[in-house]
Amino acid sequence: MRRISKSFASLIAFAAAAAIVLMAKPAFAQAMDPARADRDKWLGLAAALAIGLSALGGAIGQGRAAGSALEGIARNPQASGKIFVPMIVGLALIESLVIYGLLIAFQLFGKIG
Repeated sequence: MRRISKSFASLIAFAAAAAIVLMAKPAFAQAMDPARADRDKWLGLAAALAIGLSALGGAIGQGRAAGSALEGIARNPQASGKIFVPMIVGLALIESLVIYGLLIAFQLFGKIG
């Protein structure tokens, strides 16, 4: 008789637990009026766009800022101290805008339901 490996047994256990969790959710679903369902749909889309666009813009901005700073350091290595600190401050400010987008997405997501 063949023995089942531990990794395969844990995979089967995980799949069974996931199936139970995914199938139990519709059993507790409640009816919702169509106007509220429509509003929730648009709030979900707005939350997804808020975090998606802010992350996309932040990634593009950080990439361009870091690329330009590294290009400047490569052209003039003696100026690395004068370029590096403002670059880090700029990256932190760009990241703060992404965090604002995340907060807006959480607020919109909190209004769903």
